Amino acid sequence: MTGRPANASEIDAQQLWFNGPQQVDVRQVSLPAPGTKQLRVKTLCSAISAGSELLVYSGELPEKMSLDANLASLQSSSTYPLQYGYACVGEVTDVGDDVDPAWLGQRVFSFQPHASHFIATTDQLMQVPDDVDTESAVFLPNMETAVNLVQDGAPMLSEQVVVLGQGIVGLLLTGLLAQHPLAGLYTLDRLAGRRQQSLALGASASLDPQTDMTKLQTTILASEGADLVYEVSGVPDALNQAISVSGYDSRIVIGSWYGSESAPIALGGDAHRNRLKISTSQVSTLAPGLTGRWSKARRFATTWQMIRGLQPHRLISHRRSLNDAAALYQLLHDRDQDVLQAVFTYN
Repeated sequence: MTGRPANASEIDAQQLWFNGPQQVDVRQVSLPAPGTKQLRVKTLCSAISAGSELLVYSGELPEKMSLDANLASLQSSSTYPLQYGYACVGEVTDVGDDVDPAWLGQRVFSFQPHASHFIATTDQLMQVPDDVDTESAVFLPNMETAVNLVQDGAPMLSEQVVVLGQGIVGLLLTGLLAQHPLAGLYTLDRLAGRRQQSLALGASASLDPQTDMTKLQTTILASEGADLVYEVSGVPDALNQAISVSGYDSRIVIGSWYGSESAPIALGGDAHRNRLKISTSQVSTLAPGLTGRWSKARRFATTWQMIRGLQPHRLISHRRSLNDAAALYQLLHDRDQDVLQAVFTYN
């Protein structure tokens, strides 16, 4: 099968590179025509992760650790210079030999570092459903993370659930948990704008962890503690707050990746006597108890369905070109409270 259009040739592309802590630049590269079994994609938009990606920018990744052992585009080590990013939506513009021409013009998602164009194979691309908005599609990785967190925590009927952190993953998780018949869903974040978004997504109450912890512990949870607590703030010390709101035999699910950061955790006293169950959640794999019936494909299908329902593009706060990357990453690094979800847009 011959798929390459007769006019396919090299093109100029832009790529974002991390050169060191708080150092980024945009490189102009020549991108070849797609080879056999390859496709060339023009990027429409790509989302910045304020979690792992900010660790790359800040220089806080563990040394000698691969960026993601499960993604072909991110199997390099975490040494500079490097490319990073994993939420890219684009359009197939050229296909090589042995690629079905039906791919041409398709909107696709790829776990691909930020770039204006890139080369991929079909197994590195997912077609974006026709009824999913392009900007909502870039939320696929974070929504899949939220779906995985729900599956790992397994919330039950009439449980009291607490979510620490209302960044993008925390907000998406809140939106999913709000669909469950819980007795209460309580979220914590220090930023008022995020607490307002949390309430709009269905939280029973959204509180400031700096001022409202006592209220949550003694009044809202009536000193009984939460049944299930999610820690997705990205702040290691927040695990102590998760412990403090837990009840007897509670489950704590840690969804944050702290990179090289750490904090002393109080595992004596109530944490010990309450027989807490503390587990980590990571989206690269499925919960072992689900693997008999679930696959990555099934979880992706569920994720697309959750995207249709929540329409997460409304959480985008900043749209910038790749040339504005340095300023945009610095805003994230400085924890500018106006930045919720930042995306790069491409002409």
